[in-house]
Parts: sequence; structure tokens; C-alpha cells
Amino acid sequence: MNISIISLTEKGRILSGKTAGFLEKFHNVRRYCFRKHTDNSAEVFDNLSELVGKIFNINEGIVFICACGIAVRTISPYIATKIVDPAVVVIDDSGKFVISVLSGHIGGANRLAELLADELKAVPVITTATDTGGKFSPDSFAVANSLIIKDIEISKIIASEILDNKKVGFISEYKYKNIPNKITIDKKSYMGMYIGIQDIKPFPITLQLIPKNIIVGVGCKRGTPCEIIENRINESLISAGISPERISALATINIKASEMGIIEYCKKNKLTPEFYTAEELMAVSGDFTVSDFVLKTTGTDNVCERCAVKSGGKLIMRKNSGSGVTVAVAEKDLIIDFERKIL
Repeated sequence: MNISIISLTEKGRILSGKTAGFLEKFHNVRRYCFRKHTDNSAEVFDNLSELVGKIFNINEGIVFICACGIAVRTISPYIATKIVDPAVVVIDDSGKFVISVLSGHIGGANRLAELLADELKAVPVITTATDTGGKFSPDSFAVANSLIIKDIEISKIIASEILDNKKVGFISEYKYKNIPNKITIDKKSYMGMYIGIQDIKPFPITLQLIPKNIIVGVGCKRGTPCEIIENRINESLISAGISPERISALATINIKASEMGIIEYCKKNKLTPEFYTAEELMAVSGDFTVSDFVLKTTGTDNVCERCAVKSGGKLIMRKNSGSGVTVAVAEKDLIIDFERKIL
């Protein structure tokens, strides 16, 4: 995750450094300190509203170290929907409370607040009904298991049913474990969750959760623009009956690490590109489409297929070429774990 930490006071600056030290073990972290209270490892800002406007939509998480009211007023112009909003957490500058403010489930603010409170020996403040009641949350479950929520309104209905101590059904095309007692595999349930890619509704009220477990291996000519790369990826997946929203990773050879088209595509789609050396790719076992020209120019006989498999998937679509771009697709194995946590 990309997480920004914003502080306003001297006590906040010190606390932001401690917070960053913890989060940097797991995430990409940037610190922003008000000009009067900053240090060499932080970026300086003068206008909080302008800063938040610039970073709100490019971060998965924002941690404010200030009064809760300041944070709420500052983020209010930029709030859109729970599907796209980043996790927003507020810590008072004495480090006594860690408050989940926005996108508690899907964004992971609740879990982030819990982790930070544990690290800072503070009190986590979480107000979402399923969490305060110790109940299963479909939203948190979906995000933790890299599942796309097909219909957020049905997700709310499922959550409400669980809050009323009623059981909901469950059907999955993938293996699963640690199923809670409020989830039943009874196919006769009136409402329930279905994990899979088929366009079906096994329950009268069905929450479909689609796995985000597709890896695209990509090769391209030098200077290929982002738009062409994106079009070729989307066309390749759609022709194979795969929704592009299922992409979880993009992999390519390391000589493409500075290719702006790939960098822009990943930034636009919030993907972290994975780069492999020719030696690493040639060590990948499997049946691949071999090209002597590619071997001569890159050091490996295939880029896209080997990259997709190297990234941890099983090849489900071989090399597809066009407009100077090659695309291959692999699917990661998926085991659904009801106890898996966000972050």
C-alpha cells in the first residue's frame, strides 16, 4: 500500500516518525510535516487542503496526526464512495487514540487503526457495526481475500442479515477454510455469497465476489505508449473471457523497468510492476512459445509467458501479440480464508 502520514505539530512530527518506522516494514510510506515542525526525512507543506487534494486519490491510506475535526473537514471535498476512497486514520498528537475515520472495511482503515494502536500502545476507536458487534463483515472479507464486490448494495444487505444474527449461504468455486458459524454451505439459503466468475445467482439474493488473481505478463517495443499497452491487455483478456478488473499484478523483464508506458499503466491501475532478469525467466520451467529473436535481444526466449508464470500463476492464455505489445495471462491459485486480515 501507498500510505501518507501528515503531521501539524512538533509532537505530531515525532509521532509521525515513529509511525512511519513501523509502517515502512510493510508499505510504501511518505511523511508530510507542516513547515514549522519538520525534519530531513519529511516533505514540507504549507497548506493542508492543497496537500490532501494532491495525494487523496493516489494513496491507499492516509494517516493524520492532528485533531479529528481538522482531518474530517480537510478530506470532505474529496470523499467519493467506499469502493474508491482511501483508508483514513487519525491519531491525536499525544498518541492516545487511533481513530478509523473513512473506508473502514474496503479501504482497511479499521485494520490499520488496530495495527497502529497496538504498535503505539494506544486505544483503537472503531465504530462500524459489524466490528463493534464482533460480526463477520463481507466487505473486509472480500478485500482481505482479493475479491471484487460485484454489488455493494447487496453486500450491505448481507451485512445487515448477519448483524441480525441470521445465517447466510456460501458457495465457492475455490477452496476455503475457517468458515465462521454465521456462514452456511446450505444451498437452499435465501441469500448468500458466491465466489466465482460465472454469471450465476445460486441464491435469490446473491452477493457475487470475483477473484482478483490474474497476472499479466507483458513485453513491448521501446517507447510504446500507455494507451496502446492498456488496449492490448484489455483486448487480450476480453477475447479470452477474462475481465480486466481481475488483474492483480503485471510482470515484465527488468530491461523494461524504465518503460514509461508500463509505468503509467501500472500507476493508473494501482498495480506494482514486477521485474525479472533474463536469467530468472530462463530458469522458469514450463512449455513456452519460443522466439530466437527475443532470445537474442533480451536474453530469454520468451518474456510475457515466462513473466506471468514466474509471478506465481498457472498459464491460462499464451502469448498474444499486436501493436508492438505481447501479452500472456496466468491465474494464481486461491484459497479463501475467512480469518485472513487486511494489511
